[in-house]
Amino acid sequence: MDKVRISDASWTEEQQLPPAKILTLLSDFGDRDVYVGVMKGAIAQINSRLKVIDLTHQIPPQNIAAARFCLMNAYAYFPPGTVHVAVVDPGVGSQRRAIAVEFAGGFLVGPDNGIFSGVLSQNPAIAAVELTNFNYWRTPQPSNTFHGRDIFAPVGANLASGVPIPELGREIDPATLVQLNIGECQETTTGVVGCIQYIDHFGNLVSNIPGRYVQGKTWRVQVRGLSIPGCETYSDVAVGEAIALVGSHGWVEIAINSGNAHSQLQINLQDRLEVICH
Repeated sequence: MDKVRISDASWTEEQQLPPAKILTLLSDFGDRDVYVGVMKGAIAQINSRLKVIDLTHQIPPQNIAAARFCLMNAYAYFPPGTVHVAVVDPGVGSQRRAIAVEFAGGFLVGPDNGIFSGVLSQNPAIAAVELTNFNYWRTPQPSNTFHGRDIFAPVGANLASGVPIPELGREIDPATLVQLNIGECQETTTGVVGCIQYIDHFGNLVSNIPGRYVQGKTWRVQVRGLSIPGCETYSDVAVGEAIALVGSHGWVEIAINSGNAHSQLQINLQDRLEVICH
């Protein structure tokens, strides 16, 4: 197909621009360098009317698991049809696939490295393509180190501007998309066993155990020889004490009232924990 990029310049005064849609950005680029701004510039060159929302650019460098978690816990708060561009891409320039995925809530654009596996575990893919049609890239000769600028941001902008997903490249089986294995929680005779899947800015330790397992129950968490009470709010324990509760994201987490559970308890990603229900 001939290049049909959508841009503001292609519309005459008599024509009405399409309604502005939402495009989100998530990356590990930080805010010190110009990388995020340059991606937004690439988006604006295609359609400056798109509403671009930054989910976060403070994902720890190359931490695909953290990106997976953050996107999984953000996408449901956006209108249907939103395009989510996520770029945490340690395999940039390699043979890993660049993909776009359609699901019931919208679209995902980024590397096929498991970054979308959290979203798709809750909302399965309807269709997926490998981004092989360079007509929708910024350039047919992209940088080997910045696909966010040269492929993912332009593709996301075109997708949000109405380009159908089949136009973006070669159809692929959603079952072949890379899955990031963080482990699954398992029920026991006394509760649930799981692991730490994310550590937030406050040092709260977020497990992979859904809050539904403890709803309406008396419970505690056992981890690294500690027994931590399950409560409702941070203030249910004294300042400096450990607490387990269900966070706003819906997962069981461990926190320190007015402190940092990660540094104080020396509990890390993938560490095992058990919820004991009474």
